[in-house]
Amino acid sequence: MDQRTELGEFLRSRRARLRPEDVGLPAALGKRRVPGLRREELAQLAGVSVDYYVRLEQGRARNASATVLDAVAQALRLNEDEYAYLRNIAKPVPARRRPARPERVRPGLQRLLDMSASVPAYVVGRRVDVLAWNRAACALFTDFAARPPGGRNWARMIFLEQEIRDLFDDWTVKARETVSYLRMQAGSRPDDTELAALVGELSVKSGDFRHWWASHEVHDKAHGRKHLRHPVAGDLVLDFETLRLPSDPDQVLVTYTAEAGSPSEEALNFLTSWSADTPDRAERTS
Repeated sequence: MDQRTELGEFLRSRRARLRPEDVGLPAALGKRRVPGLRREELAQLAGVSVDYYVRLEQGRARNASATVLDAVAQALRLNEDEYAYLRNIAKPVPARRRPARPERVRPGLQRLLDMSASVPAYVVGRRVDVLAWNRAACALFTDFAARPPGGRNWARMIFLEQEIRDLFDDWTVKARETVSYLRMQAGSRPDDTELAALVGELSVKSGDFRHWWASHEVHDKAHGRKHLRHPVAGDLVLDFETLRLPSDPDQVLVTYTAEAGSPSEEALNFLTSWSADTPDRAERTS
């Protein structure tokens, strides 16, 4: 990803979503040629010259100070994730001289997953590849062990597989969250050629992905609620939690649970009990 191009596109997309009245300026009279704030208005709010802000959007203002980025972020009303993304793409990052090491989970982490028999859980890596899982996760989503490594990528499954798409009652929300997370990853890893290839593949194969990628939304959703339509367990309302592993921040543990005493808990217990009776596969990590 070209960071200078991405910086300009991101700033323009955030500027376009703001109206003058949103930031305390007089409401615009008549129709504007472009949506959102003008560059002059944004520069005024950020306390920088118009020329400097134009150069920033064009990727020509290198090494912008933290003070300037703070001011621009505040003027654009960026949230925490968006500001982190802005910092990543505004500061040039030297390309890695060595390829990224293969992603592997520790044996102890796999044992932890296996011991959590009643809680669907899995670990994803930097490109949302599912690296490790337990039986309950296979019963809830798909048999990860039966898939080749490339087929365990959540973004591919979400956008390219109808079976997975049908599983999520709120598929649009899940899909947009996936795109937003991938864009955050791309901002912090501009030299990741495999991630760039994944984005390119999905942009070609999925019109939805291509449309949402162009919106430049960035978000790292750490918890929430999902509504699933499971072919065996029926309708499920599950809460998910994510935990970034301190020893390897590229890896994230994801768990799904149901509210105590709810029909979803009963259905999930049935599903996990059923999965415990199925034959185990020797290979449960990528």
